[in-house]
Amino acid sequence: MKISILLPYKENFSPDYPGAVSLFVYETSRISKYRKDITIFGNTNYKKKFNLKYINIDIKKNLFTSQTKNYVSNFIEVEKNIKSSIIEVHNRPSYIHILNEKLKNRVLTLYFHNDPLSMDGSKTINQRKKLLKTCYKIIFNSAWSKKRFLEGLENKFVNSNKLLIFYQSAKKGQLSLVRKKKKLITFVGKLNRAKGYDIFAKSITKVLNKYSEWKAVVIGDEKREKIELKHKNSSVLGFRKHHEVLNIFKKTSITVACSRWEEPFGRTSLEASANGCAVIITNRGGLPETVTDAKIISDLSVKSLVKTISHLITNDNIRRKLQTLSIKNFYLTHKFVSNNIDKYREEKLLNDKYIYIKAKKRNLRILHVTNFNERLDGRLFFNTGRRINNGLIRLGHSVLGFSDRDIQKYYKSIKDFKGSKILNDKLKKTCYNYKPDIIITGHADLISKEQIQELKEDNPNTKFAQWFLDPLNKYGPDYERNKQRILDKIDVMDGTFLTTCPSALDFLPKGNGAYYIPNPSDNSFETLNNFNRSCSVDVFFALSHGVHRGKLKVGKIDDRINFLNKLQNVTPDVKFDIYGINNVQPIWADHYFKTISNSKMGLNLSRGNAIKYYSSDRITQIVGNGLVCLIDEKTQYKDFFTDKEMVFYKDINDLSEKIQKISRDENLRKSIARNGKKKYMKYFNSNIVAQYIIEKTLNLSSKNKYFWQKRD
Repeated sequence: MKISILLPYKENFSPDYPGAVSLFVYETSRISKYRKDITIFGNTNYKKKFNLKYINIDIKKNLFTSQTKNYVSNFIEVEKNIKSSIIEVHNRPSYIHILNEKLKNRVLTLYFHNDPLSMDGSKTINQRKKLLKTCYKIIFNSAWSKKRFLEGLENKFVNSNKLLIFYQSAKKGQLSLVRKKKKLITFVGKLNRAKGYDIFAKSITKVLNKYSEWKAVVIGDEKREKIELKHKNSSVLGFRKHHEVLNIFKKTSITVACSRWEEPFGRTSLEASANGCAVIITNRGGLPETVTDAKIISDLSVKSLVKTISHLITNDNIRRKLQTLSIKNFYLTHKFVSNNIDKYREEKLLNDKYIYIKAKKRNLRILHVTNFNERLDGRLFFNTGRRINNGLIRLGHSVLGFSDRDIQKYYKSIKDFKGSKILNDKLKKTCYNYKPDIIITGHADLISKEQIQELKEDNPNTKFAQWFLDPLNKYGPDYERNKQRILDKIDVMDGTFLTTCPSALDFLPKGNGAYYIPNPSDNSFETLNNFNRSCSVDVFFALSHGVHRGKLKVGKIDDRINFLNKLQNVTPDVKFDIYGINNVQPIWADHYFKTISNSKMGLNLSRGNAIKYYSSDRITQIVGNGLVCLIDEKTQYKDFFTDKEMVFYKDINDLSEKIQKISRDENLRKSIARNGKKKYMKYFNSNIVAQYIIEKTLNLSSKNKYFWQKRD
């Protein structure tokens, strides 16, 4: 675990003349839980450095090359050997663009200490979009800075998990400081118009003339502007070391930070507040965010500043109350801010651990994208998508169902004929609001690979999975199309789950993250127990020409119809109840369950040649409702079930003999059906399948034993 922090070029990481960035990095790093793992890189001319692991990047002057580029290039050469887990760049968005180009696939975090729109590398909308795509996190020192960064960007970025606010920090003083305050007014910062020093200089002269027992201390310098302050009760000390400034704040009663410009964050007001000063600020930029209790001037002028200072001087109770509340309510301590920084680091460095904890506590947010068939009025309610959804919910997770086909149908238009554009945009907005830990898709073909990739970039800690139920045998229906539906997004998925054994599929790429899942049963769906009742029908089978169509296609013939006709011909004196052939329409929903409730056996017959472990979801409806399951032995379900739990057949003649035997032996029929349901509902239920999908997607170790997965 290694963390590299890259300071701006010429940022002095020295207690002799530190910049605000150096102070922030030093104070938060020295108490970080990762202190031993942190290396700070900078270019400091001062001999004395802060007492942390620091590497100085010395730059040789070159008239033909930018010193900044040389600085970053030298860091890159060092970093190639270090191979840090995280590289944190402070206040230089332009560095991120260079690092991303030269150090591929590194985790980059950018800290903004100034207005993003004023900095090279983040001025334009496209530059900021690129930063959002490139960076793992972008950290701002105020909400104001974050708002500036978001100016002109789409709403989807506003709530991005990548954007964080970590304020500057200070050491919190004791309440006893309030009793030790002197009649002292301070101004700390650059002595220029931007900081409002010209207003302060004029105002404090008037105040000191009126209240002769009070004094003013000014700390700071400015080479480019010359603003005079001359009064017998004022002292302009110039630059002072940081610890000296803090000691002066401890004695100060009133501190003025009257910036004229939109200041991203005010360190003066922060440290003055932490040391119990009554702070006067303007409402510019991020200044109001630095102090919990302060006097805020909305109209900066000599008149308003004189009035505010005079009010605090003449009202001892108000001044002392403000001083007390400044300390009492101060929370931006070094420890508080350092812990927040460590939390984001830990989220990345130990992401699997955090996800494991959330999974174990059963409080994951899961966005389940599949066809919930809302537009079909309950006809297809009893489907696998809902079974998996039920399992996820029963595990205790927050699950948001996103019915892709319904959305596509409802919103398609002439401009978006397929509805795919609106669908993908709605998914993006849903993720923006819901912030899922896992996105699970099932047959969501209109969700584009590009959209998934964009979501992964915007939500780097979110995991993605897909499940697929359709047949995948080479000589079966829609083989090429079904194969492509899986391969289309497999490389952007953390897990792919198939009802066909992956080892039987030669088209899957190596290291594909593909796993077998059985068709899940659900105890709220599979409620019948036909083994407890007498049934008048021997064999049930239902066929359809597409679940969404809902009715037969005229003139359509497939291999199952030929099989069924032959089976009925060679199996006399057996009652078949068959739907979907010979102009008998398919049955659905409650009609389906009422029909199978009178059946002893169910034929589990799928289109095409049998392939390892594949079955349509009719197997759950047959076994789960207490019918004897008749299944082709070439499916290799004997790996899971015995002859006492299912009936396996070799061919039509073998199947015919077994049907006739079971139809005449009620005890045998009921025993096989009871045993089959007991095992299927125990090991192939939706809770177990849902848990398995979560664990494999998150790459979590588990003590659970899924015997159907171990067989391969």
